This record gives sequence, structure tokens and C-alpha cells, in this order.
Amino acid sequence: MMRNFTVHHDGVTIPVSRGGRGRPLVLCPGLNSTQADLHELAGLLRRDHDVVTFDLRGHGLASAAARYSFAAFLGDLNAVMAELRRLEPDAPPVLAGYSLGADLAVHFASEHPGAVAGLVLIDGANPVPEPFITEALLPEFRAMWDDMVKRQEARRGTPRQVLLTSQEILDLNVEIDAVRSGILGRYGKVDRPISMIMSTSMAGDGGDGHAPRLNRNWRAGVERLRRERPDIAVSWIDADHGLVFTHAREIAEIVRGARRASARTQDTP
Repeated sequence: MMRNFTVHHDGVTIPVSRGGRGRPLVLCPGLNSTQADLHELAGLLRRDHDVVTFDLRGHGLASAAARYSFAAFLGDLNAVMAELRRLEPDAPPVLAGYSLGADLAVHFASEHPGAVAGLVLIDGANPVPEPFITEALLPEFRAMWDDMVKRQEARRGTPRQVLLTSQEILDLNVEIDAVRSGILGRYGKVDRPISMIMSTSMAGDGGDGHAPRLNRNWRAGVERLRRERPDIAVSWIDADHGLVFTHAREIAEIVRGARRASARTQDTP
């Protein structure tokens, strides 16, 4: 049975949905994605988890906001997690995040020791050695997000809408680059099991243009993280950054396998 409730904070309204069975798992969407977009993955995870999904400000059924920033989105996650702690103070959930949602998950876990049972990071929170948004790529990214915002007009008023402008999306991506430049230190403060599920072709599988360099940068970031935290389990999926939409079953199976491995570890004397 699905349960729905609303969290109010910082002048915004955050819609939350919950359903499933097993250990609680919070699924945090990323920039330009909504809980409706993650419907298939959430449904698969509900076979093993009591799954909580929600929308970030300006996304889906959440209200618009006066400002959009990494700190503001982290505040949305904090508010949802605080409500869950109020409802069930003795049941820390697994915290899963996609793209920006993965970065938010790492920051939350680093700031709230003991508040999560573990992290599942899907194609995000990557300490890449080089920024993605460079001067050379700026026009290309700007055109891409201009086009995306135009296509979003057909989704206005639906659970899949995104209310941000292309400039706000661009500014946020620049900010995310800056956040990731310092995220290694955040990992050092997380003492819970971490699983990463990453795309092999984050920027697409084209052999020309900027995609090969961006994909190498993506893999180099994971390799950099593994040198610092060899205990982190990393799974690669042959897909681009849309893997949560195209490979939901594969992702759910990886999460299920990590859960079984964790249970075996806990049962080992």
C-alpha cells in the first residue's frame, strides 16, 4: 500500500511517497529528474525495501522556489530525512541517490553520522579530476539545456515537470563541478557501506566530439575514489547517464545483491 505525505520547509512543499516492504530505503532524484521518472526503479526496489521517494524543489509536484542551489536541494533532503527520523527514530534507512541525488546523499551522510544504514550512489558523487563545464563546452551545454527546457513545456502541470530555467540548470551544473572537486573529503567522514553503480558512457558512446574525454574523466574519478576508499563496491553498467531509466532492472538487481552481501557479513561471527 502506498502512503503519501507532504513536508513543508524553507518556503517549499515537498511531496513524499512511501511503499514496499523490508528495510527503509530513501531514493533521492537528481537534477532534472522526478520521483515519477524513477517510478520503475522504485517499484522494483519495493520488492525488498520500504521505499521512500520525493521531489526536489522545482521538480515534479514540489513547489517552485525563489532559489535553486546545492545547499537548497540538500535542505530538501534534510527535511525529508528529519521527518522519517521523527516517524521511525530507530530505523535508519539506506540512502540512494541518482546523479545530483548521489552527491546530496554523500553530503547528508557525512554531516549526520549514524543517520543512514548505507549509501547507494547511482552515477553521481564522482570526484572527477577535471570539471565537466569548461569554456569550450559552455555553448554546447547551454544549447542542450535550452532545448531541454523547451521540451519540458509539454510536461507543465504533470508529475514530471521541471520548473528551472536553462540558466539555473547551467549555474547548478557549474556548482556541482565545484562540489565534486571537494567531495573526497566528504567520503572520509562516511563510515557506512557504500555501493556505486556507474555508467560506462556517461556522456554517450559516440567516438567523436567531447564524449570520449568526458567518459575518461568519469572513470578517472571513480578510480581516484577507489584509491582512497578501496572498500567501496563499484558496479559498471554499459549505458549512458540515463541508466536509471534504461537499466532499472539491472540497478535493482545490483542493490539486491549488495543487500544480501551485507546480510551475510552481519551474520558472520
